[in-house]
Amino acid sequence: MDEARSLQQWLAGLHFTDLTEAQATARIVDAVTAWGESQGWRIYRRAPSVFPLPPPLKGNSVLDVACARPGGQPIAVEVDRLDRQRTVDKLLAEAAAGRLAVWVRWGTGPFRPPPLPLHLVTREAARARGRWHTVTDRPAPRHTPAGVVAEVSELPMGDVTQVNRNQPKTGDRPDD
Repeated sequence: MDEARSLQQWLAGLHFTDLTEAQATARIVDAVTAWGESQGWRIYRRAPSVFPLPPPLKGNSVLDVACARPGGQPIAVEVDRLDRQRTVDKLLAEAAAGRLAVWVRWGTGPFRPPPLPLHLVTREAARARGRWHTVTDRPAPRHTPAGVVAEVSELPMGDVTQVNRNQPKTGDRPDD
């Protein structure tokens, strides 16, 4: 699906650091919204879903993002860090209702592929000290090759027995 590939590329440019899980999810939802807007589509956050809420609640669930496309089927997007069966069920219901269902998963992975016809988009992130940051595919920085010995040299210290010229002389002290 071209839309999932396009969203995957868009999210590859998303970078964040030092965010809580809720903040990271919100940042990804913002990025999905920006992607849809960049396509010229109408975007709805927390759009009504066709999937019912679990009992004892009444009514229907909501989608993180919905995209209305002129001349194309609507897109239903859910953003999750965890592998939730309820999300799979919700997106399957959206797909059965004629929507293109996209599941954006983020975190450390691995990301288990959802059943067809759902489309999976991922954004890797790692956690350090309870905060989340995106992971890049950049190569490691170049280091000094193994076996190269650094040149050792002494730092100039001068004569350490010399009196410090910045220190006031004993007779110059106001307490004397």
